[in-house]
Amino acid sequence: MIASIPAAIRYMLLSALGFSLMAACVKAVGQYGIPVLEIVAARAIVSLFLSYLDVKRKRISVWGYNKPLLIARGVTGALALVCVYYAVTTLTLADATVLQYTYPAFTALLALLFLGERIKQATMLCILLSFIGVIVMMRPGFGDVALIGIPALSLTAALAGALGSAAAYVIVRKLSQTEDSSVIIFYFPLVALPASLLMLGSDFVMPGAEALLLLLLVGIFTQVGQIGLTKAMAAEAAGKASAYAYVQVIFSALLGILFFDEIPTVWTLIGGALILTGALVNALWKR
Repeated sequence: MIASIPAAIRYMLLSALGFSLMAACVKAVGQYGIPVLEIVAARAIVSLFLSYLDVKRKRISVWGYNKPLLIARGVTGALALVCVYYAVTTLTLADATVLQYTYPAFTALLALLFLGERIKQATMLCILLSFIGVIVMMRPGFGDVALIGIPALSLTAALAGALGSAAAYVIVRKLSQTEDSSVIIFYFPLVALPASLLMLGSDFVMPGAEALLLLLLVGIFTQVGQIGLTKAMAAEAAGKASAYAYVQVIFSALLGILFFDEIPTVWTLIGGALILTGALVNALWKR
């Protein structure tokens, strides 16, 4: 039965599950008092080792050609990861994952500004729906009633993470003209590891056995997600393959219910539906 499912769909589902499990492990290890920067550093250690082996397997230079842009990709990716992990540890998994999917709107705006790419009608609709979806998830009060929805700092972190991810995607689009994908991936932990350790400073918390296992799983599940995503894109057109990535929201919501007793609110469901609809329209609308 599984064999009858197209390879691209299987790989994309594997990717979505991997990233969902990664987020769940981030949330779980955060409950042990492990700082976000320490989680980023732990993930970077695992990714650096695995990415280095991948580059060496291809027998190419790990340093690439456009070093300044490769470093910029690493910096934007690292900053995005800090924001995303903070959002994951302070929001429900469903809320954090849905807000991350505002990145197509940010990607379109950044591509317009820095690459001169025209914004299509589908993308304009994506931006509009994403904006409305975020407003709904904030659930603003009326009159003198203050905001009663997502905490402002967590919301800002989630959107900053999406913006950082979009910036990284735009840089990757430029780098893909000259650099191997494995080299691009390698530069993220190469930059993220020393940067996160430097900013962490004396806030380091010695993890116990359970926390250490969760930190290891963060790196492993991240790699599973990246491998699934890469293979899915190689097996199918990017638009069709990426459409199945949004099942990650379902996986995250289920993991939140099962392990953290997080029940999505009606506002999350409505706002999330708007954001995901916009992202799907952007991915699948061909005109």
